[in-house]
Amino acid sequence: MKAEKRKIDLLVLSDIHLGTYGCHAEELLAYLKSIDPARVVLNGDIIDMWQFSKRYWPQSHMQVVRKLMGFAAKGVPVHYLTGNHDETMRKFAGMQLGNLMVDNKLVLELPGAGKAWLFHGDVFDVTMQHARWLAKLGGWSYDLLILLNRGVNHISAKMGRGKISLSAKIKNSVKSAVKFINNFERTAAELAIHQGYDFVVCGHIHQPEIREITLHDRSVTYLNSGDWIENLTALEFHAGQWRLFRYHQDMPADFQEEDEQLPSTARIFEEMAASFALTSPLV
Repeated sequence: MKAEKRKIDLLVLSDIHLGTYGCHAEELLAYLKSIDPARVVLNGDIIDMWQFSKRYWPQSHMQVVRKLMGFAAKGVPVHYLTGNHDETMRKFAGMQLGNLMVDNKLVLELPGAGKAWLFHGDVFDVTMQHARWLAKLGGWSYDLLILLNRGVNHISAKMGRGKISLSAKIKNSVKSAVKFINNFERTAAELAIHQGYDFVVCGHIHQPEIREITLHDRSVTYLNSGDWIENLTALEFHAGQWRLFRYHQDMPADFQEEDEQLPSTARIFEEMAASFALTSPLV
């Protein structure tokens, strides 16, 4: 018997990095098929345009795009918030195509919980502001590290040992990386407190988190949706509560994927264009 889809009031995903070797698109697709979200926020770095290559675009990556756009075609509001790896999308900020909306940041009033401020977070990254070439070099190096990590884990599995994350070990052992993450979280929290928000939701640093931060006797809940390269995480908001979904811990082992026929890309855009025509004022 196939499992019933879990209903979620709000789903937040970021740092999927479609188009790279490190992206776990098959796992993400299985997760998306297991839920029924009322609203979706794609919080940056969904398609990795820095490393995009026509030579590498597996079917599973296209299926993720079709599934996400399929939500919009079915009437689910989908907010695409731009990140640094998909910064090309920033020229389309403010555009709405049916239920698909493109912006740089978003404010949502969450029923029974408060006001949430959502944005990718690369604005806090000094290398993005002053040394873009260094940030891109870091992105390529990170992708290479992920490929190396997969090889190490393949050998580790054959030896009967568990998986390890080389990048996580590096981040946790290098003081400057730990300091950067702490500064990132503190800066986001400080701005959110100053603006009077209850929640601040980011991505960018591939560090999933939900925690309360108190500064100057005022508090805010800081959230980070993590990524689909190493952590395979998402943020879910339902019935007034936030939850950090971790694929390896929370995905039911006996979940049977529905034999779902995803709509074609052409069909998705036809439905979205029709919706756009209905909602747009006549010129």
